[in-house]
Amino acid sequence: MPIDQNIKVTADAVVFSLGHNAEQHVLLIQRKNEPFKENWAFPGGFVEEDEDLNTAAARELQEETGLDLKAGEFVQLGAWGRPGRDPRGRTVTVAFMVKVDMDDQQIKAADDAKAVKWWPVNDLPKLAFDHQEILKTALGRVAS
Repeated sequence: MPIDQNIKVTADAVVFSLGHNAEQHVLLIQRKNEPFKENWAFPGGFVEEDEDLNTAAARELQEETGLDLKAGEFVQLGAWGRPGRDPRGRTVTVAFMVKVDMDDQQIKAADDAKAVKWWPVNDLPKLAFDHQEILKTALGRVAS
């Protein structure tokens, strides 16, 4: 019997950088649209049908923040797919991590990002979706 599923796949980019005083920062976008309009989140979005996951993460990062990184620079962090994590329907996200020098990067909000900002990891706003859980995993990976 065939399985009839309607599961969407997204890719998120967790971008870290050391800022002034060697304080670790993460790049977040403020969402322009629902769900979680006005909340902060990792740059990311839906994977296109003919697209590799890391390519989707790089594309979404570029579209929403202006950062133009190569897909090969991203390291897969993990997958999150708890039912209800996205009010639009069943969605699984694959998160990727990358480190850059924030002083060498020009960022500008675009596409469905209202704003983009480097946030100190010790002073973050409330995050949309389950991005707090993703961040916790990413920080654990960075620490090791």
